Amino acid sequence: MTSPDPVRPTVGDLLATAGTALGALGAVGEAVADEWQYVDDLVTVYRGRFAQVTSERGGEEVSLAVANAIAAAIEESALVADPHRAIDWLSTLPQVVLLALGESA
Repeated sequence: MTSPDPVRPTVGDLLATAGTALGALGAVGEAVADEWQYVDDLVTVYRGRFAQVTSERGGEEVSLAVANAIAAAIEESALVADPHRAIDWLSTLPQVVLLALGESA
C-alpha cells in the first residue's frame, strides 16, 4: 500500500503567507522616518501584484520544491530586524516569491 501524496500548497496559500511576511517587513522598515512613503508604496505595489497573481492562479497547486524555496525566503525575511535591511527585503522578497512561481515582478 502506498502512502498518499502530501497535500501541496496552492499559489494563493503561498502568496497569502508571503503577503503577511511583506507586511511584517514593512512594519520594521517604517522605523526609518525618511523612507516611510517608499516603504508604504512597496508594500502596496507588491500586495497588489500578489492579489493579481492570486486571482489568476490562486487555486493552482505548487510543487513542494517551489513551496519549500518560498518558505525558506520567508523564514529568512523574518530574521530581519534592522529597518534599512527590511527596506531592502521589501523589494527582494516579493521578487524571489514571484520568480519561484514563474511570474514576473
